[in-house]
Amino acid sequence: MTQKISELLEAAAARALPVVRGIDDAQLANRTPCAEYDVRALLNHLLLVVVNFQALAAREEADFGREPDFVADGDWRARFEEETARLVAAWDAPGAEEGTTGQLGMPARTVGLMVLGDLTVHPWDLARAIGADFVPAPEVVEEVGPGLVALAPQGREMKVFGEPVPVGADATAFDRLLGLTGRDPGWRPGVG
Repeated sequence: MTQKISELLEAAAARALPVVRGIDDAQLANRTPCAEYDVRALLNHLLLVVVNFQALAAREEADFGREPDFVADGDWRARFEEETARLVAAWDAPGAEEGTTGQLGMPARTVGLMVLGDLTVHPWDLARAIGADFVPAPEVVEEVGPGLVALAPQGREMKVFGEPVPVGADATAFDRLLGLTGRDPGWRPGVG
């Protein structure tokens, strides 16, 4: 049986929260594996994604064009925890995975898998940027991997995925997922 998006998001958030809590303010300017983002910008991006995908779960309009500075507004660590809890609740609502949502009219479950991908890959980006460990929930990688494979061509066209990075035949499922999204699983600050 396929796991509910809300359950998977809850597992992903549980792995992301320690990374976000572990970011020191002095690390906000650190480079990340996402070349266009430092830690601060990536935190803002991830919070914007989390907030917008709450709206998408409720069939409301999302606004990805704005660039709020969530990090400047009080306790962003607590805000991340609150917003991810709201995200889980939004996707747990009856009917959230049914029908279509968003401007592209995509299947709601596919849209849920998109935010699940962000909540799995970006914590790895943040962890690498601050020199922390990150191990995603295996059930999340198992579910999100095939969905991102299907979305990869569109993701590259929309410039949300980089060109694929080759990984070895013995690579883990998560390393293959990172490579698919244009990340070098071996990236370290000052190296890649």
